[in-house]
Amino acid sequence: MDAVPALEEPLMKVLGPATAKVMAEHLGLHTVGDLLHHYPRRYEERGQLTHLADLPMDEHVTVVAMVADARLHTFASAKAPRGKGQRLEVTITDGSGRLQLVFFGNGVHKPHKELLPGTRAMFAGKVSVFNRRLQLAHPAYELLRGDDPAESVESWAGALIPLYPATAKLESWKIGKAVQTVLPSAQEALDPLPPTLREGRGLVSLPEALLKIHRPHTKADVEAARDRLKWDEAFVLQVALARRRHADALLPAAAREPAPDGLLAAFDDRLPFTLTEGQRKVSKEIFDDLATEHPMHRLLQGEVGSGKTLVALRAMLAVVDAGGQAAMLAPTEVLAQQHHRSVTEMMGELAEGGMLGGAEHATKVVLLTGSMGTAARRQAMLDLVTGEAGIVIGTHALIEDKVQFHDLGLVVVDEQHRFGVEQRDALRGKGKQPPHLLVMTATPIPRTVAMTVFGDLETSVLDQLPAGRSPIATHVVPAADKPHFLARAWERVREEVEGGHQAYVVCPRIGDDVDEAADAKKARKSAEDEAEKRPPLAVLDIADHLAKGPLGGLRVEVLHGRMHPDDKDAVMRRFAAGDTDVLVATTVIEVGVNVPNATAMVIMDADRFGVSQLHQLRGRVGRGSAPGLCLLVTEMPEASAARQRLTAVASTLDGFELSRIDLEQRREGDVLGQAQSGARSSLRVLAVIDDEEIIAQARGEATALVARDPELTGLPGLRTALDALLDEEREQYLEKG
Repeated sequence: MDAVPALEEPLMKVLGPATAKVMAEHLGLHTVGDLLHHYPRRYEERGQLTHLADLPMDEHVTVVAMVADARLHTFASAKAPRGKGQRLEVTITDGSGRLQLVFFGNGVHKPHKELLPGTRAMFAGKVSVFNRRLQLAHPAYELLRGDDPAESVESWAGALIPLYPATAKLESWKIGKAVQTVLPSAQEALDPLPPTLREGRGLVSLPEALLKIHRPHTKADVEAARDRLKWDEAFVLQVALARRRHADALLPAAAREPAPDGLLAAFDDRLPFTLTEGQRKVSKEIFDDLATEHPMHRLLQGEVGSGKTLVALRAMLAVVDAGGQAAMLAPTEVLAQQHHRSVTEMMGELAEGGMLGGAEHATKVVLLTGSMGTAARRQAMLDLVTGEAGIVIGTHALIEDKVQFHDLGLVVVDEQHRFGVEQRDALRGKGKQPPHLLVMTATPIPRTVAMTVFGDLETSVLDQLPAGRSPIATHVVPAADKPHFLARAWERVREEVEGGHQAYVVCPRIGDDVDEAADAKKARKSAEDEAEKRPPLAVLDIADHLAKGPLGGLRVEVLHGRMHPDDKDAVMRRFAAGDTDVLVATTVIEVGVNVPNATAMVIMDADRFGVSQLHQLRGRVGRGSAPGLCLLVTEMPEASAARQRLTAVASTLDGFELSRIDLEQRREGDVLGQAQSGARSSLRVLAVIDDEEIIAQARGEATALVARDPELTGLPGLRTALDALLDEEREQYLEKG
């Protein structure tokens, strides 16, 4: 063999085409380095066996066990009518339970010779049930014995057996053998951590960590390796984010300070209430940023109803005061229209600049969306280019090339995770200099996820609810176990309406389309839902059922995403005006609908929504002075994970607490953005919740390092790791954040 293959070497060259092809297609591994970073999921100790009693159904498992019994049966079948069909049944045991293995046909000869009682082996296959007993049909297996010179007794005895994330096409031990082949290359791994950091924290070198994670002798080896590799992941990511913050901080921006008796002061005088302590504190952080000559990059997190829009509007008014313009971007047209409506209502005559009856400091607030008529659109664009309009609210339509601003000073983005970095950059290009940026999200994000996903933004948190907001009572309604609870839920809705209030009923789908059934099926293909094959409840069916039955005589309307924007708007207007009693809708109402008179919400098939989504939805009620009521209807059995999720939502109104529960229950990938949850999350050993300390420390170290040496001149290993991360994660991380 030539020189040891470096980490860039393609697996094709090192392992042979068949194995390399499966690794590339099924595990996304292409180079020696990729394979070295494919870490074992867990380890089996020789002599300490997997609990066969706890095997999960329908999963691909690897177990270490001993053959207790092997029997060869001969039987007649269509293919072997003269009784020549053969079936080998092998029982394996690990002390905790027994498991049946079956081999058929020509596949029986080799195992019949090798799997003798007393033999120990690793078995891999898919767990199924036959005659009410667990079994593995045609499992792959690897005998554990010391007579193979490549696997001497020393290398196996007492060692930990690594079990890798595997696929049906490639068993764990085949991956292990491939790793064995490339392990010598680990010596050439360039270390991304600066030596001072590594030594200061007592971390092992990267080659040593790779060796210890793949071939540990003790559990302490595994711990040392994982501690080290977690630092790599946290640190490289935080350096990428720190460099982005550093580059952003070098950009020039116009400082924007509000005039002492201008538009902002006039607006504050109009407010019928005083700002909460939290709103004042966050506003000060924002105004301090706006007054500097570098662009603000701030994430404003606030519970539904904590008054984020008010804080953002005051920032926009400050910029208009200082002679600039502000743009607010919403993810959907419905939301853009709602923001426009609530901003113009809050501003009153201050939003009527240039019109009769407009106040002296007034400006013009325009709406710009894709579905507007040509004339209205042309007028809005004219108002922007002349500077007549100080504030524009719109959808992605704002980013189009044709839209020009007179002097764009601030961009406010609502619900960031639906909005990538390219769009931010496109908007930046609209200003004479990069505008200030404020990102709002109503999804409470645990501190570590904020540091990981939104690590290039400074964070402000609004955690008090404004005075006058009422508490919301939440209850789970188990429709299958207790049908009379559901009947009572509809009575409660009727009582709220009779008391002069309004209600929402939320359903997972619309129900007017064939595609939807397929979507619904894909949406939650979990084992729980398999039990009850029915498609999720639909808006059109439920609205019809309620109007004819439990809510007969009430004014029931529907709202969903496929309606024409004008129709949606008309429905929302009627509901806001109190002309509709019950609105049956999809999650289009999740963000931004503000109807203080709506006090009750019934969420059908609540188990089909995520924890944070339920929390968002619930935030639509109790927005006035009357208390809110949210009923989570489900047919899931009491013991299911779905029911536990709903119970968690019912037990607390604290969004940060819920986002933590959400994160613990789901794979981190889902939280870090959909693209992240693919086969290869860039976070292999780092757990965003458990490793909060490491992430916080890595952020501190990364910020200090980038401040000293933005180009990372003396750290070739770190630069290589960064290039790899930015290449692979370009879409996944930084474009999301």
